[in-house]
Amino acid sequence: MSKNKVLKIATNKNAVLTSNLCHYYGSGENRKKVLDRVNINIKERELVLLKGPSGCGKTTLLTLIGALRTCQEGSLNVLTRELNGATRKTRQRLRRNIGMIFQGHNLLRCLTAEQNVQMGADLIKGLTYLQRREIARKWLSEVGLEEHHKKLPNALSGGQKQRVAIARALSANPKLLLADEPTSALDSVTGREIVSLLKRLSKDQNCSVLMVTHDPRISDMADRILNMEDGRIF
Repeated sequence: MSKNKVLKIATNKNAVLTSNLCHYYGSGENRKKVLDRVNINIKERELVLLKGPSGCGKTTLLTLIGALRTCQEGSLNVLTRELNGATRKTRQRLRRNIGMIFQGHNLLRCLTAEQNVQMGADLIKGLTYLQRREIARKWLSEVGLEEHHKKLPNALSGGQKQRVAIARALSANPKLLLADEPTSALDSVTGREIVSLLKRLSKDQNCSVLMVTHDPRISDMADRILNMEDGRIF
């Protein structure tokens, strides 16, 4: 095998690989299938958009990939770890390598913007407090909030809160970033700047990005677009 071929294989790893992934809510007569034989393959360093109508299963899929739910049926391999049958401890360890941007921000109201972001950096082992603080300030600067690091969430606008949440996810140096409508509260210019930042992160740090979105303004920035309807990818 040639050297070029070896290098190509080494940089083309699967970050997420699913096979016939199904998920159900409820039990008995009320049991409902929300994911129906989902097959996706997200490579290392890819930025992939996941689109589809509300209620089609996008957020459920995101939380399964993020190891926040138990895999019920099918294969779900994330960062080389099979999650069907994985223990809670295995899923907890895996989550240290996954950054998540939630639609509702999930900021702690009693902490400043800097302290919220530093919660992500706290997951990185071997760093001093000052190093973690510098990481937090770096990412706040990257999302345009360097002048707001001492503000509490209630002093920030909805778009600013979203950018704090994005900075928090990035500060943990994730290998996989999962984002649920990260540009929904942002204007068109800021939204594209944030996606450009995520795309740069994916290339520079070998981080894969899967982003749920309804935002047509960023479609041209993705490496690929997956479409979902009624729990299926097509």
